[in-house]
Amino acid sequence: MIAIVFNPTAGGNRAAAFLQRLRKKDDAYFFPTRHAGDATILAEQAISDGATTVVAVGGDGTVNEVLNGIARHPDGLRQARLAVLPLGTVNVFAKELNLPTDLDSAWHLITSRSERCIDLPYAIWPGGRTRYFIQMAGAGVDSISIRRIRWRLKKSFGQLAYFWACAETYFLPRPTVVATLETEELTGQWICIGNGRFLGGRFPVFPRAQLDDGFLDIAVFPKVTLAATVRVVARLLTDSLGRSTDVIHRQVRSFTLSGSSDLLFHVEGDIVGELPVSIHINPGALRVVAPVKK
Repeated sequence: MIAIVFNPTAGGNRAAAFLQRLRKKDDAYFFPTRHAGDATILAEQAISDGATTVVAVGGDGTVNEVLNGIARHPDGLRQARLAVLPLGTVNVFAKELNLPTDLDSAWHLITSRSERCIDLPYAIWPGGRTRYFIQMAGAGVDSISIRRIRWRLKKSFGQLAYFWACAETYFLPRPTVVATLETEELTGQWICIGNGRFLGGRFPVFPRAQLDDGFLDIAVFPKVTLAATVRVVARLLTDSLGRSTDVIHRQVRSFTLSGSSDLLFHVEGDIVGELPVSIHINPGALRVVAPVKK
């Protein structure tokens, strides 16, 4: 059984056309979301109903919610594969896997046996609450920027809304985030975590990262100034951020993020809580529909 969990607001007319064509598929069952968090409940329900492939139709936020539904079901990670039809603003995870964007190619892949086992990162708060993520997470300047994104700008201008929100943070006080690793402590105004190489599109912020290497990749930006940002962007455009003196890279299996009590933490571009939080990884725990790794 293939369950299709979709965000009706993602992708506009393109999403409507996709779904109209998908409804002609005899082996597909549809689960439309109604509000934030709904995709998690629906994905978990779909697995209880017997789904062996759960398709997230939407952006990275929808993918994250579906992922959490799979991971929270007692038998979800064993029973079901995660598939993605990218219809969001940025679709970072889809870019990481090099997924097709046209329906025929995407559906052919979803109905095939082509899959990969990738690592499954997750965050745990002191009270025990857990949130899984698949591509990226972070705290600091980026969390402040995400909180300031205006829905109308995002709907009208897509990814440009993120850049506008980032520009606004240069006029705000800088936060301080602390990453406590097993053998050292790192401090920065922005600390981001990657499972794959890309962040914010096809920007290779984590040059050594692989989805199936068993490690979390951390990028620590000690100072987020205009001059440092220009240098970092230049490095990103030439895929040479690993040689930059403006960022510290580490590969670890677990660590803790802390800061002021009201400092926000995000996964996949959505605010999900505040610091402190501990980050861990479950190697090879998630099956995803994807082209075979070359």
